[in-house]
Amino acid sequence: MVKSAGTAKPQGGAAELSRGFGWLAVLGVILVAAGLVGLVYTGVATLTSMVLFGWLLLIGGVVGLLHAVQARHTNFFWLGVVVAALNIAAGVVVLRTPEAAAEALTMFAALLFLTGGLFRLVGSLVVRGPQFGWTLVQGAFGLLLGVLVLATWPSSSQYVIGTFFSLSLLFDGLGLIATGYGGRRIVGMVSDRLATEEAERTGERPAVKPVQPE
Repeated sequence: MVKSAGTAKPQGGAAELSRGFGWLAVLGVILVAAGLVGLVYTGVATLTSMVLFGWLLLIGGVVGLLHAVQARHTNFFWLGVVVAALNIAAGVVVLRTPEAAAEALTMFAALLFLTGGLFRLVGSLVVRGPQFGWTLVQGAFGLLLGVLVLATWPSSSQYVIGTFFSLSLLFDGLGLIATGYGGRRIVGMVSDRLATEEAERTGERPAVKPVQPE
C-alpha cells in the first residue's frame, strides 16, 4: 500500500509536467499560425500591432498612475505621475490614429537600422576583430534595410511593422514548439529511466514493448 502510493506520485507529476509541455507546444502552433497569417495580411497585422501597442501604453499608464498615487508621500510621486500621464496620452493617440503611429514607428525603425548599420559597418572596418566578416555583413544589411524602408516611406509603414510583428510571432511560436516537444521527450526519458530503476530495485522485470513483425 505505502510502496504503491510512493510510486504513483512521481508518475502523476511526470504526466502533469508532460501535459504542461504539450500545452506549450499547442501555444507555439497558435503563434506560428498567427505569424503566417500576419505575413500574408501585413496591413491587418500592422493595424493589430498598433492597437495592441496603444492598449499596452494605456494600461501601463493607468497602472503607473495608481502606483504613483500609492507612493504620493515619496520624492518620486510627480515623476511617476508625469511618466504615467505621458503613457496614457501616447496610448490614446496611438488608438485614435493607428496609421499615423505606424508611420512614425516605421520612420523610427528605419533610422535605427541606418544608424545601427552605419556604426557596425564603420566599427568593423576600424576594429577588424575576429568577427569582422559577420559584423560587416550585419552592418551592410542594416544600412540597406534602412535605406529601403526610407525610400518607400510612408507607404512602407503599411507592411513594415506588421512584417516584424508577424516574424516575431512566428519565431516565438517555433521556439515554444521546440521547447514543448523537447520537454515532453525529456520527461518521457526520465520517467522510463525511473521506472526501470524502480523495477530493478524491487526485483521486477520492466515492461518491454512487443516488437511488431515486419
